[in-house]
Amino acid sequence: MEQIKASEYAQPAYKEFIQRNKVQIGILIVFILLWVVYLIGNTEVFTRFDIYRSFLTTIPFIGIMALGATFIITLGDIDLSFPSVMAVTAWVFVKLVTLEVNIWLAAIVCIACGAAIGLFNATLITRIGIPAIVATIATQFLFRGVVNVLAAGQGMSLTPVANTVFAKLAVSKILDDKLPMQAVWFIVLAVIFWLVLNRHKYGSYISFVGDNKDSARMMGINVEMVRTIAFVIMGMLAALTGILSNLEVQYFWPNQGEGSLMPVLAAVFVGGTSVMGGRGTVFGTVLGVMMIGSLEASIIAIGLSGFWVQLIYGAVIIACVCIYTLISGRRKEL
Repeated sequence: MEQIKASEYAQPAYKEFIQRNKVQIGILIVFILLWVVYLIGNTEVFTRFDIYRSFLTTIPFIGIMALGATFIITLGDIDLSFPSVMAVTAWVFVKLVTLEVNIWLAAIVCIACGAAIGLFNATLITRIGIPAIVATIATQFLFRGVVNVLAAGQGMSLTPVANTVFAKLAVSKILDDKLPMQAVWFIVLAVIFWLVLNRHKYGSYISFVGDNKDSARMMGINVEMVRTIAFVIMGMLAALTGILSNLEVQYFWPNQGEGSLMPVLAAVFVGGTSVMGGRGTVFGTVLGVMMIGSLEASIIAIGLSGFWVQLIYGAVIIACVCIYTLISGRRKEL
């Protein structure tokens, strides 16, 4: 009799877990199926660790910024300026290092500049009232122009600091050269962002504000402050990514960050964060980052030409968004 009761209680709990995490489970299934396709396409490559080490070296640069974008998109906002923020803050970091400023201090100043730019974006959006998409398109051009003027089209080398403690903590490889440190930072940040979104009141505020700003205000939530914090975090993460990517290649170019906008946003949307706001998932973003970040190299590894890359990008995004829409029931609301 007790066993029957136990099973009766266990089944609803199981169903509740599936119901609560159905979007993430759907995206996980897509991720597994995609990996199976890669494995069948080139078993030799995808059963060796070398390609995964390559992924772990490059994917974190997209992933770190995608974590910040998850918060902003869950709020119902958008930030299109982070590639330019990444470039201009990276210039600050590299310039200070070339002037022989302590590298730790240079990193702090760089991240502070990222926070200041995020605050500037937030001021345009929350105080002046410019729509986020318009404001961040403008600042994307503004800060790309700033870095082009400051750098005058010239690159700068970081080889003098390649063997410093800071550089080794940032981008060296550990565990017998198998695990890049930037992957460790991405994992640590992903855990922190998951905890904030799912276990901290600020995460609840993000969801409430993204779902309905007016209702959030009536609940006593400082909507402007919640949005401002998210944009400041985004600026700081863009600056951190600039530091890590510069130290990885040991060089800076003014066009840094170009080409990162679409992969970052695609990873967030593929992961199941709602473009309408109010519903975000850090776990889904991590899966999205892994899918989008590994797609190009994997397509080439299984023997397809580079001409297939954009086609398969589009197909994967459409498939994931369709799954999200059908599973989450958003179709009925539209």
